[in-house]
Amino acid sequence: MYQYDVFISYQRGDRVVPTWVRNHFHPRLSELLDSNLDREVKVFFDETLPTGSNWPVELRTALQRTRILVPVCSPKYFQSEWCLAEWHSMAKREELVGRASPGQPRLIYPVIFCDSRNFPAYAHERSMQDLKKWNLPYEHFQASQAYLEFHQKVEEIAEELEDLIALAPEWRPDWPVDTPMPEPPNRPRMPRF
Repeated sequence: MYQYDVFISYQRGDRVVPTWVRNHFHPRLSELLDSNLDREVKVFFDETLPTGSNWPVELRTALQRTRILVPVCSPKYFQSEWCLAEWHSMAKREELVGRASPGQPRLIYPVIFCDSRNFPAYAHERSMQDLKKWNLPYEHFQASQAYLEFHQKVEEIAEELEDLIALAPEWRPDWPVDTPMPEPPNRPRMPRF
């Protein structure tokens, strides 16, 4: 019943992180995971949702049907209601299946995009892959020498994720998924006479 192997969680409110995920992280991670496994690997990235999709419902369904969460962490990530809901949903799943104790394979695999000093204490309790050195969103980054290092680092990440994917617990229909409260609808404007 899993539909996705990896769910990329990131703060969508600014331009830099989404651009970097779209241009560099998502394509490399997807490509490397798919190349290394003997089956098609599916990585959820919300920009692949069809136009007109019910975004909150699609995110909720995708998260519930994903093996591993990969949060792209920045200080603003931990201020986003949606990002926090995704992180805490997977943390609750870890508790449900006994993965919250030391030495157990985790279901949250965080990567650092920028400035980890301002992350909350619970985030600092997890080991993270530091990608700050390669957080350039520009397309021409792919033509640089540093991109080869980035590719090698994502290759390491993909290998670790392969192990976590293989160890993911059996899917359960009761996986908890938090979502933020919807914003109240705008009040209609009263016509002036």
